[in-house]
Amino acid sequence: MVGVVGLEVHAQIQSTSKLFSGSHVRFLAPPNSLVSHFDASLPGTLPVLNRRCVEAAVLTGLALNCTINRKSLFDRKHYFYADMPAGYQITQQRVPIAVNGMLVYSHFEGRRRNQVVTKSVKIKQIQLEQDSGKSLHDDEQSQTLIDLNRAGVGLMELVMEPEMCCGEEAAAAVRELQLILQALGTCQANMAEGQLRVDANVSVHRPGEPLGVRTEVKNINSVRHLAKAIDYEIQRQMEVLQSAGKVLNETRAFDSKSGNTIPMRDKEGLQDYRFMPEPNLPPLFVYESKASVPAGVDPAQVVVIDRLSAQLPELPSVKRTRLVETYGILQEHSFTLVNEDGLMDYFENVVQTTKAEPRKVIGWVIKELMGNLNSQNLKVSQSPISPCALAELINLAESGHISSSTAKQVFQEMWKAPEKTVGQIVKEQDLWMINDKEELQKICRRIVDSHPEEVQIIRRGNKKVLNKLMGEVQRETKGRTDPVQVRAILEKMVS
Repeated sequence: MVGVVGLEVHAQIQSTSKLFSGSHVRFLAPPNSLVSHFDASLPGTLPVLNRRCVEAAVLTGLALNCTINRKSLFDRKHYFYADMPAGYQITQQRVPIAVNGMLVYSHFEGRRRNQVVTKSVKIKQIQLEQDSGKSLHDDEQSQTLIDLNRAGVGLMELVMEPEMCCGEEAAAAVRELQLILQALGTCQANMAEGQLRVDANVSVHRPGEPLGVRTEVKNINSVRHLAKAIDYEIQRQMEVLQSAGKVLNETRAFDSKSGNTIPMRDKEGLQDYRFMPEPNLPPLFVYESKASVPAGVDPAQVVVIDRLSAQLPELPSVKRTRLVETYGILQEHSFTLVNEDGLMDYFENVVQTTKAEPRKVIGWVIKELMGNLNSQNLKVSQSPISPCALAELINLAESGHISSSTAKQVFQEMWKAPEKTVGQIVKEQDLWMINDKEELQKICRRIVDSHPEEVQIIRRGNKKVLNKLMGEVQRETKGRTDPVQVRAILEKMVS
């Protein structure tokens, strides 16, 4: 049996105000402090569509190769939750704003996880809709508190076809979508703050047979949890079927502590949402170009697709290709640079300032810089070492003024004392390379004279022992010598 996975992603639109009201959007605002009369569904209030939200949906559709519907419609979806004051959600059930798109994503395979496998998943539709409020359950006092700050915030719901087969693929697709939305500026996509929430539809079947009964795992709030939830659910369904059981069509939640999915409610009695056209909103029109805008309508007041197409930034996949082609770096390194916020700009700034090859710079950025950032849980923007300072350090190592091992030592000192320059640290700790041949000869002579046994072994043909003498020279000079030069001097002395 194989798993089949489809995703529904709710992305909170990056906008200063809500989808149909002027209330501000702000995370962690005091409860019920960002609620307009319309958000609270007071009688006589009417929706006013936020153009920024429409433009964000169109931009996202264009980036995902969707067909943008020139005319889309709003609908009411009825359900009765305490945090949905109107008793319905305004969404786009019949004719959404964008359809028939494609998301291309990549993940790594192979023993060393360095083989890039590129796949794609169809985007069925992107629809605009309202978010609900939040229900906060107080178990001690057996009560539920309602916060309507989030009620009416603009969402894009992106529906992906069931074309993925495991948690790793789904996680890679969502990570790529995150990067695209962040590049567009249409959604900050911070899953920890609820700006991107994923529902996974999971089923299993034997290839060639009809799809199995699916379960929906709701509101997964991290990429790592998404992969774990899907893989657990696939395994659980396989075990149910192999023991002659029956998979139920139900909604489940992922428990991150146990790593299991747990049942929430069954879907056997399918809920009737009683969809109906939204009577307070006319059809939403977007226009291909300025020329197609009807006479008498101000083009600045409508959504024009050509204008938005011109605003499309360099997307993550294009960035990766450019990095590989321009700098000759490995494809897997291009993923690291693009996936980590700010790292690509940091790398390019270093490359432009240093004389070293980009392949050498990538080693410094990924191993030294990211190693230190990750160990202290810091972002690239919080790095105490600037791109210019790192470039200066690399230039010193490349020019032979300090050794590569010394450069790594200096990097750690710069991390601890960012107010000091590379030159100051090297001078204070006397780390300049020893290039004086006479001084090198004296140091090597001392090491040879103090290790007569090793010298005899080398003279009997065991050249590997020379490495021990080289290590002794490096230790005495604190790594301030050129290994090639030292080897040549030692070989001459022991021959």
